[in-house]
Amino acid sequence: MSTSHPLLLEIHKGESKTLEFKQQLPKGQQLAKTLIAFANSSGGKLIIGVSDDRQLLGIRDDIFELQDRITSMIYELCTPQLAAQIYIENIEGVELLVVEVARGSLFLYYLKSAGRDQGTYIRLGASNRVASADYIQQLELQRLNVSFDALANYQYPIEKLDLSVLETAFKAANKELGIEKLLSLKLLIEEQGTLYASHGLLILLGEYEHVLTQCARFKGTNMSVFLDRKEYTGDLFSQLEQTEMFIKNHLSLRAEIHGLKRYDYLEIPENAIREALVNAYVHRDYSNFGRTIKVAVYDDVVNIVSPGGLPNGLTEDDLLHGRSEIRNRVLARVFRELGYIEHWGSGLQRIKLMCEAEGLAEPEFAETGDSFDVKLYRPDSESQRRVAGSSLDGDVGGNVGGKKGGDKGGSVEDSGAAVVGAIEQYALTERQGQILRLLQNQPRISYRLMAEQLGINTSAIQKHLENLKAAGCLERVGGTRGYWAVKPGFKR
Repeated sequence: MSTSHPLLLEIHKGESKTLEFKQQLPKGQQLAKTLIAFANSSGGKLIIGVSDDRQLLGIRDDIFELQDRITSMIYELCTPQLAAQIYIENIEGVELLVVEVARGSLFLYYLKSAGRDQGTYIRLGASNRVASADYIQQLELQRLNVSFDALANYQYPIEKLDLSVLETAFKAANKELGIEKLLSLKLLIEEQGTLYASHGLLILLGEYEHVLTQCARFKGTNMSVFLDRKEYTGDLFSQLEQTEMFIKNHLSLRAEIHGLKRYDYLEIPENAIREALVNAYVHRDYSNFGRTIKVAVYDDVVNIVSPGGLPNGLTEDDLLHGRSEIRNRVLARVFRELGYIEHWGSGLQRIKLMCEAEGLAEPEFAETGDSFDVKLYRPDSESQRRVAGSSLDGDVGGNVGGKKGGDKGGSVEDSGAAVVGAIEQYALTERQGQILRLLQNQPRISYRLMAEQLGINTSAIQKHLENLKAAGCLERVGGTRGYWAVKPGFKR
């Protein structure tokens, strides 16, 4: 049988978030649940006349009668009314009936008989699930075109908050952060003359308990044995930096010789790691207060899992083709303002291209239930790797990344392997090596010029300089008009 028919190509991929097979017309409520789930999620097609193992069986009953029955079921069982297309597809003589539903715009869709709270269904993978109260709230906000992080939290008037972290981040990016800016970014909401924090501001400041990152280094390729484990809390900027440091300190380096100089490079591109982390922090579902971002480093892969499936009806295919839907608009605007995000919808493609350029296996991006899963693969050959630091793939991160996390970003729970803290064992990342080389040649260079020459934002430059100073690689001589001095043992 030819596989050129577009619908047949979809069938061969199997059931999914947007595709379901039935050998014959299902019972009324079963049909309605699937169509409601499609309308509340990403849309989809119910194909009648196909078995679970993707065999084309065709329709035995009168197709026109089936169409009338389906139309009646939708009218009687679903509310608001679904706009379903019901049509016949003929694939090499086999007739199939397709019921196609687009993502709806009149949320919520639910079973009339079960009511809104118990009858709202969503699509998770290839199954239909009753939507939780949190998810129902999300759908209602989508109908109003409002994101969760733009809502006010009336328990947090502005007087209760320390905004110094945010002020520092904006100052490092050479931008002002006054009340007007906070209001325009919807970090503050004014009601009846009182200024309240939005959820977005409280998330950025790390005020909520569920705004934390759990990191682990496992032995081998499964979760049986921990080598290191940490939890990072505090503001999102610190969590991002600390988590990036955790990952890099548990990766290996490869060396390249250019002329008389040796340069060390991370086995996974640093920018790919950072891009994946920024995506996780900006796009995770913060309305679910019981879940956190989880990062795991295995011998073969770095795995980043963030709560919440794809937002607003996105599919994995949409993502890889550059379509962008933003779940947290307040967070996204702030990260864009500070230079963490360059272009909407291009992040995953850039990650793929960076890993491809290094000869690595193609990264995997997948919606797994109500989470989004990113896998960045490490090189296959052990001969390509050089252990960074100590015997635990550079566990100096416990000292440089972990202590920094405790001092700057909030509490750090360290129940993993012993920490190696000697500065002479500290292995520089590719970016830190670039900064040291730049400072050797231009010791009086400004943050802004460093950022321009290296293609990163000034906030990131400051963080790298702090890490280099903490590791004893670098010191500042003099004040504002002084210069940078690279310690002799670290000259590149």
